[in-house]
Amino acid sequence: MDFRLTEEQKLFKQMVRNFAEKEIRPLVAGWDENDEPLNDEILQKYIKLGLIGIPLPEEYGGQGQTIFEVILAVEELARVSPLAATPVFESGVGPVQVINRFGTEDQKRRYLPRVCSGELMICIGMTEPDAGSALTDLTTRAVPDGDHYVVNGRKRFVSGGGHAGAYLVYVRLSEEKGPMGIGALIIEKGTPGFTFGKRERFMGLRGMPSSDLIFDNCRVPKENLVVGKGGFGKLMLAFDVERLGNATMSLGIAQGALEESLKYSRERKQFGKEICEFQAVQLMLADMAMKVEAARLLIYRAATEADRGVPSVLHTSMAKCFANEMAKEVTDLALQIHGGYGYSTEYPIERMLRDSRGWPVAGGTVQIQRINIASALLGRRFDQRR
Repeated sequence: MDFRLTEEQKLFKQMVRNFAEKEIRPLVAGWDENDEPLNDEILQKYIKLGLIGIPLPEEYGGQGQTIFEVILAVEELARVSPLAATPVFESGVGPVQVINRFGTEDQKRRYLPRVCSGELMICIGMTEPDAGSALTDLTTRAVPDGDHYVVNGRKRFVSGGGHAGAYLVYVRLSEEKGPMGIGALIIEKGTPGFTFGKRERFMGLRGMPSSDLIFDNCRVPKENLVVGKGGFGKLMLAFDVERLGNATMSLGIAQGALEESLKYSRERKQFGKEICEFQAVQLMLADMAMKVEAARLLIYRAATEADRGVPSVLHTSMAKCFANEMAKEVTDLALQIHGGYGYSTEYPIERMLRDSRGWPVAGGTVQIQRINIASALLGRRFDQRR
């Protein structure tokens, strides 16, 4: 395996880094303090740089590149702020990939160009009050009624909830238990019978809206069915790609914390010398660098496999689980290196530490990823209900 980036990839990565430093970094503290999402002015800059719809086909307005380029961009933006990486994440490896891979031609033409132009963000509605890790227990029901489905139910912890213009909603299309009755509908904001719960307030990832999706006899056109009954496997195949975006958010946060720690260790003096001269600090920096690089290699391998066709559940689960836990460990070490300053809101470390805690919960917990890994290694699935 050749781990070197091409010259085009190096230039692309540097371009995104320059953008993150010049345009994004000055805004990050305000986003966190005020809990405010990106505005349209900033989003237009992403569009001009070709950062929206990176892997989507050019015929729909995308950049026609690969998942790997999305990963490079998300990493560079998340090292400054995961909120800054969200537009690239959602338009590259988010639920839009379900439409791109499994949607009808009509659905692609209705939604993909709007995503690529920045007009529309599509988020995912999976989790329910009683169906998180046990996703196949979901109860949101879509009942056929003429040329519509009537949807009733509630989704919880939906990133982008209330802010995004459309949602890929996992629904039960029949009374069948388990995964066989599950499919997915596109439901647009403003559809009668579709409302939102209160906005959630979290310890980290501030500025990233989240709320419940509430469906009360919501009528959705049948042409909005992307994946039909029995297509749960397709949904999870696409979601494995989304997990890579989650893992890369953790990688970016950890890379940012490492860079801040290297900088601080050269500037901060104790006992008359830079603290990087102390062996205890050197050992922490070395551990941080090793963990970050190991996560990067796991993610890059899984992203390369995804670009070749089918993502590996084993490798995406390994990448997500390791990167999620790595980011918690690295940001904790970064705070230790910064001492009292790391605990202060005047420095970015405490924000990075808070942000790192969200990704191990989102997109399938690290415990679920370990079960996926064991299942792949043993060649069998384990029924957690028995």
